[in-house]
Amino acid sequence: MLPNAAMQSPMLHESAALQNASGKNGLSQDGKLPASLSDPDASSPELREAFTDFVGQTLFGSMLSSMRKTVGKPAYMHGGRTEEVFQQQLDQHIVDDMTESSADRFSDPMFELFNMQRRA
Repeated sequence: MLPNAAMQSPMLHESAALQNASGKNGLSQDGKLPASLSDPDASSPELREAFTDFVGQTLFGSMLSSMRKTVGKPAYMHGGRTEEVFQQQLDQHIVDDMTESSADRFSDPMFELFNMQRRA
């Protein structure tokens, strides 16, 4: 199962970045949106990173979860109940490493499509 942060959509990350960057309601003191979020042509690095994390966590998390369902317990070297309890945490570390190393290959084209949709 994926952590709560991975289940959130990129738009939620964008709104969280908006609130963190400019205050309670997302507006600066003069009542305008921050330049990084008001201009759809200017994509913020925080948004790209959140998008990459979301895509990687979703893709690799689903892939690893499906793999675990198809593989049975080994006859030898099985950790028993302890392994079953901590398997999700181990899988989360594996997914994090896979996301960090190769999620940008999948997420960059998707992010460009996402930005095109924001501009429309």
